[in-house]
Amino acid sequence: MASKALWYVANKRAELRDEAVAAPSAGELLVRARFGAVSRGTERLVFEGRVPESEFERMRAPFMAGTFPHPVKYGYSIVGTVADGPLRGRNVFVLHPHQSEFVVPEQAAVVVPENVPPQRAVLAANMETALNAVWDGAPGPADRIAVVGGGVVGLMVARLCARMPGTRVTVVDVSAGRSDLARAFGAGFVTPDAAPENCDVVFHASASAAGLATALRLAGDEATVIELSWYGSGDVAVPLGQAFHSRRLRLISSQVGKVAASHRPRWTYHQRLSAALELLDDPALDALLAPAVAFTDLPERLPALLAVDADARCPLIRYP
Repeated sequence: MASKALWYVANKRAELRDEAVAAPSAGELLVRARFGAVSRGTERLVFEGRVPESEFERMRAPFMAGTFPHPVKYGYSIVGTVADGPLRGRNVFVLHPHQSEFVVPEQAAVVVPENVPPQRAVLAANMETALNAVWDGAPGPADRIAVVGGGVVGLMVARLCARMPGTRVTVVDVSAGRSDLARAFGAGFVTPDAAPENCDVVFHASASAAGLATALRLAGDEATVIELSWYGSGDVAVPLGQAFHSRRLRLISSQVGKVAASHRPRWTYHQRLSAALELLDDPALDALLAPAVAFTDLPERLPALLAVDADARCPLIRYP
């Protein structure tokens, strides 16, 4: 079977390549993609060749082909219909690069719950990241929580926290245009100059040094700042002077490549991804999806989709 896959082939250049797909063997699935999503933060680093050499192996996505920096077949969010194999006819989510048809082991696919539309299901990878971050931060009822950075993952963290009893969640972002999304998710919204201090937990997801400085400023005494941003090969100044030590703040990284330490003894990656899909049974999350881009147009559209000032919503891919 002929298939097309997106390859990042050079700095700021991508193309569709033809690939042959063999018939599935026992225990494998042939999946025809229906929808996909671009991970703006991570794929911008791949697109621009800014994955540090030290992370070449750790950054490999499931079923990725090629090697960093380029050329690589990369991506990790596809919802498709099983055309052949044990789950024939079911919609599944797969952590797979952008590709129109592909074969994967059955255990690599997670069935999309019937109450979650396939378009919304592409957010599963983002929700998995947000869920892991909430596990790392361990907020509780009535906590004062700030989320610095109102992108897709930051807003998902805010949504999960806002659904806890009595929490006061505030999204902090330099773009006032994200206020409606924050409020639709049950959170408040402010710009950095008006952000509430003395918070119990702060999540940082802006991928900027200024945002990290804001996150540290908002944390109350002995509070935790959860760092979700990944800066690739860039160096980021962290303000650890002033009151950082006297206030006994904790700065903790959260990364989806491992299950949060609080849950790792009891949860597998597959269970966490299944839980993320279940959490997508929330129509409010449809507001995070940008208008769909045709897969055949993706190479030409990527520069605009991955621009720093692009639409903060998740770029949705529609396959033929």
